[in-house]
Amino acid sequence: MNHTMPFKTYLVEDNAVIRENLVSFLEDVADAQVIAHATTETEAVTWLGDHRDCWDLAIVDLFLAQGNGFGVIQACRNRKHHQKVVVLSNYATPDMRERSRALGADAFFDKSAEIDLLVQYCESVGGAGGGTSH
Repeated sequence: MNHTMPFKTYLVEDNAVIRENLVSFLEDVADAQVIAHATTETEAVTWLGDHRDCWDLAIVDLFLAQGNGFGVIQACRNRKHHQKVVVLSNYATPDMRERSRALGADAFFDKSAEIDLLVQYCESVGGAGGGTSH
């Protein structure tokens, strides 16, 4: 039997409907366990600072109820090697993708068009138990 531990996911998303759908989707499809969420930059940065070792994957929206996802990405700069930060946004412009990567995001996915790629990414991160470096 191939049983892997679900990886712990932190979700930064201010839209309640999207957040609920993402939690269900990630837990059902991607073998993720959403352990906490935030709706603002301040809330996310505070949680990440207080729970440095508690998460494997942070999924960050760029536009939040207060602040933005760029500050959250930056707050994750000193994370452990196995911890990954991905952006999930409706604003998947080349500029937004580049700015996110420059701040330290591991990947960027378009909410409306790349959910399947997010699932593949989650499976590769979860299945690899830390994965390969790039």
